[in-house]
Formats: sequence, structure tokens, C-alpha cells
Amino acid sequence: MHDLPLLINIAVALTYALIGGALAKRAHLPPLVGYLLAGVAMGPATPGFVGDQHTVGQLAELGVLFLMFGVGLHFSFRDLWEVRNIAVPGATIQIIIAAGLGYWLTQRWGWSVSASLILGVAVSVASTVVLLKALMDHALLDSIHGRVAVGWLVFEDLATVAILVLLPLLVSDSGQNNWATAAVAIGKAVLFIALMLVVGKRAIPWLLQRVVRLQSRELFVVVSLTIAMGTALISAYTFGVSLALGAFIAGVIVGESKYTHQVGADLMPFRETFQVLFFVSVGMLVNPGYVAEHWVEVTALSALVVIGKALIAACTGFAFPYPARTALVVAAGLSQVGEFSFIVGQSGVALGLLDSAQYSLILAAALVSITVNPFMFRLIGPAERWLKGYPQLWRWLDRHGPLLPRGQDAQHDYVVIIGWGRVGRHLSDVLGALGIDRIVIESDSAAVDALAKQGVPTLFGDAANSEIITHAHLQSARALVVTVPDESAAAIAVASARKRAPSLYIVARAATREGAQHLASLGANEIVRPEFEGGLQVLRRTLLQLGYPIRRIQDYVDAIRHEEIAPGPTDARVRFLQRLAATDLDLDWITVADGSPLAGQTIASTQLRPGTGVSIVALSHGSVVTSSPAPDLVLAAGDEVAVVGSQAQIEAARRLVSPTAP
Repeated sequence: MHDLPLLINIAVALTYALIGGALAKRAHLPPLVGYLLAGVAMGPATPGFVGDQHTVGQLAELGVLFLMFGVGLHFSFRDLWEVRNIAVPGATIQIIIAAGLGYWLTQRWGWSVSASLILGVAVSVASTVVLLKALMDHALLDSIHGRVAVGWLVFEDLATVAILVLLPLLVSDSGQNNWATAAVAIGKAVLFIALMLVVGKRAIPWLLQRVVRLQSRELFVVVSLTIAMGTALISAYTFGVSLALGAFIAGVIVGESKYTHQVGADLMPFRETFQVLFFVSVGMLVNPGYVAEHWVEVTALSALVVIGKALIAACTGFAFPYPARTALVVAAGLSQVGEFSFIVGQSGVALGLLDSAQYSLILAAALVSITVNPFMFRLIGPAERWLKGYPQLWRWLDRHGPLLPRGQDAQHDYVVIIGWGRVGRHLSDVLGALGIDRIVIESDSAAVDALAKQGVPTLFGDAANSEIITHAHLQSARALVVTVPDESAAAIAVASARKRAPSLYIVARAATREGAQHLASLGANEIVRPEFEGGLQVLRRTLLQLGYPIRRIQDYVDAIRHEEIAPGPTDARVRFLQRLAATDLDLDWITVADGSPLAGQTIASTQLRPGTGVSIVALSHGSVVTSSPAPDLVLAAGDEVAVVGSQAQIEAARRLVSPTAP
């Protein structure tokens, strides 16, 4: 048998992670907990298979790289700017106090100054993954509370990246060289960031655009991987900054381009896979025996993270003129530590500032805080009710600030169109003429450019990837229209949309009867089959030419459509055919011509019903339409009357009302 240590370690790590993640989900815990426990099971301190820490650690580097690239993709200076008056000072105060408490606590345990600083920084920041998941689970992501929490976390992420740049200074020789080393490190980092913002901001979107025009999905994935990994490696080997910083800046640059959503969707499988391996590698460093022996330290550190950080964030948030609930949401969301804490801790271990036993305490606190975090969100309501029990205190805490400005992606009452082919283009033009906002999801770069020139908001990407459609904010949309001819892509889009927006009205395109039935089962409200609709139009025009009433024809056509999608136990077509043959009633509008003998008469005196057999059901006078007009209503020249009767009766009424009509 071939010696395949890399493949064996990957296969075992993913298998353990699958089992651990599934068990965590069954226990209503974040899968991250299961991944960390899977790493513990693979570690040298537990029986059974022992993974190669060096091999898995190399894979974990890719996990860090893709993780930071993903953070950069979703990093938004605009989101941070909108809540800067609370996020920047609030996060700064919270980081300093939490890090200070971590430093003070570990100094009492006899740790070195550098180890205490590393732990303090590690426990002062929160997990992006855990926070966003919790906000989405509680429908808070788009609220003012969620936006403040995200802005707060964005600034924490930015601060952590800066800390990672300066972390090597802690291992440099003491003395004046520290300042020179710091100046060189900061200068290199600033130079790298400046070059990326000036050169990379032009070169990377240009490269993506050229590859997109080749219309090759494989090449687009390859160029996305190359940008993420290549930028990280260049930053490390040319400018001496970390892989994490390089990947983060690359993500920020790509995130400002129109291709950001598709890049994120294409790299998601790589990001998710290597993130799992990263968390497994982190768990492998945990020594359960050490944690059990030092349960007092684990309890104290977990209490600092869960309770201490929550209280710090809440008290800090209460100091700003925002709703009290905002501070409570921020407190619940930040009462945990996660991936950035692991990255800081691993950097400390790699630099020799932290030993593996001390790192185990950070990991143990992360496990506890991530496990407890969902319960912290459940405490928001009870905490709010308790505070309201003290009216004066609540009035002081609940100081509503100004409403946050809405960005372009926060608009409401728009229509989302998937696909800008002939159907989608025509629909977009009609909606634009009617003054209805729309967002188009399209994977053709030429179409995206054309839409940009028209000022139509566009998401570049394949809607068959459910990650893309999430950025359309379907909860705020009026309708979704899926015009793509591929039934598989349409099915994915409809299923994803219905899951995210249960009440959204969805119109989808299908090619076959089976496809239409499948789309209906996934939640589409209306399904249109172009070829089938063409056949119905032929039928409709034929029946009209044969003199059948238009409304009865429409009923029959609707019955055919319904049976194609959801056939019932009885044949609805037979019933409508019977009605179609049994009656020849129709509705038409007749104009009262100048000089008509009926002009100036009341409806009752016209004797239309006794003389012709028709019934007047509506009257249009100028811009006013009256249904079921009263018998004493006077007709005037230019009025239009809606009459119901057979074709012969309607023609007789037309000759009476407008004798000069042809």
C-alpha cells in the first residue's frame, strides 16, 4: 500500500469533523464546537488515531489564509462608518478592558508578561462566524442592533490585524532596537497596504474582468485562488508581513469589485473545508488532562469571556445614545471567542511567547463560550424585561439615537430578476419605465456592464449558487422572477429564495412539465413555460376567431395551466369546456358617439336591455369609471358603456348607441 500520510490525515480529520459537527448540530450547538472536539480526539493526549500535527498544521495555514480572505471580502468600511460613533470607541474600550482583565488574571497565575499580553488580546476579540450566525438565527442582522454589532466586530477585526503585524515585536531584543524594528515592520506593512490600495485596486479587478470575458468557470476559480494565495505569499516573503494580513487585504480589494459575490461563492468550498481543518488542528493542541487539572483557571477564564465581556460590552454600549436593546445584542454577540483568538494564540505559540498548555486554556475558554453563546442571545428578552422593571433606569439606558442611513443594498420594495436574457431584459425595461426598483443577478460580464451603464443595481454571479442570492436581501423584495432556462439552476434559486423569504412572490421559468411541477413543489407561485404558453396563445386566438367569449376562453386557459402544474382528481378542462359551449356571453365597451340618440338620456330611458338584450355593467365618464351605474344616470357624448351579452346582442346595442359606427 502507498504511504499517503497527507491524504490519510485529511480523510481522518474530515471524518472526525463530520461526526463532531453532526453531533453538535443535533445538540443545537454551533458545528465549530464539534470541529474542535474532533481535533481533541485526534490529538496526542487522547487514545485512538493520532494525527500528524505538522501535516494538519500546514493545511491549517490554508484555513487561516482563506478565513482572512473571506473576512476581507465581507469587510465594509461603509458599515463601519455608519456606526463609527459607537463601534470605534465602544470596541476600543471593550478590547482594552477585556485584555487588561485577561492580563491581570494570568499575572496572578504567574505567567510571563508576553504570555499574559497574548492571552489578553486573544480573549478580547470575538468570532465573526459565531456572531453572524447568531444574528441571522435571531433575524437581527439587518436591524440597527445587528448593524452596530457587525460594525463593532469589523473594527475588532481591523484592530486584531494590526496586532498581528506588531506581534513579532514582543520577541525582539529589548532596548532601542525595539523602536527601529517596530518602525521597519510598520513601514513595510504600510507600504504593502498602500501598494495594494493603489496598484492592486486597479490590477486585481482588471485581471478578474479579463478572465470573466473568457467565459470559463474553471479559470475564474483558478484566478480567485491565485489572488488569495498569491497575495498572501507576496506579502509574507516580500514585505515580511503575515500571510493573514496579505490574504485580508486581498479580500478587501476584491470585495470592492463587482465580482466579489461570485469570488466568495466559488471559494466557499475551499474556505469551508480548510477552515474545518484549521479548527481541527486547533483542537489537536488541547490537552484534556491539563484542562481537567486546571479547571479553576478554565472556569475563571470562561467567566471572563462569557460574563465579563458581556458586562463590559453592555455597559459600554449603554453609554452611547442608542436603544438599550442594541447594547444587549452587542453584549450577547461578543460574549465568546473564536477564530481570531486561535490565530492570535497560534502566532504566540509560533513565536515562543505562549506554550501549548497555556494555549489549551484559550481553546477551553473558546469551547465553553461558543457552546454557551446561543443561550446568551436567549437572555436578551428577559434582561430587557428586568431593566424595564426600573422605569427611571430604563429611560436613561434607552436613549434612541438618529436612524442609520440606508445603503443601496438596504432598499425595499424592489423586484429581483435572475437572468438578463431576452425575457429578463424586457422585464427590466418595463419595470424601469414603471418606476419600480429592480436588482438583476447575472453571470455575463457584458450584460453586467450594460446594466451598470443604465444604472441598474446588479449582482455578478451564478444564481445557482445559493451564496449569491443571499446578497439580494430577498426579505425586502416585492417579487423574484427567475428567467434562466436551466431548470436545475432555477430550482436551486427558487428553493434558496423560499427558505430565506417564506412570503416572497416567486415567478419562475420552466422548460418541461416535470420541471414546472418541481418548481411548484419548491415554492414558486407562478411557473411559465415559454413553448407551452405559445401553444396556449394559438388556442386562445383560434377560439376568439370562432366567436367564443374572451373571459370563458381565459378561464379555460387558466385551467390548462393549473392542471399542467398540479393535476387534480377531476378534469377541470372538461368543466370549462362545458361552460364554454353552454354560453356565448361576452363583455365589450361601446362609445356613445356625437349625435347618438341616447346622449342626454338616462340609462333606464335608453331601453337597451328590452331592445337588444344587453346589460350595462359599467360606465366610463372622463377619468371616472362607475361599476353597476344607477338607472337614473345620464349618458353623455364620449361616455363609454360596458355591456354584457351575446355577440349578436352586443352588435345590436352598438348600432343603437353609435349608429354611425362601422
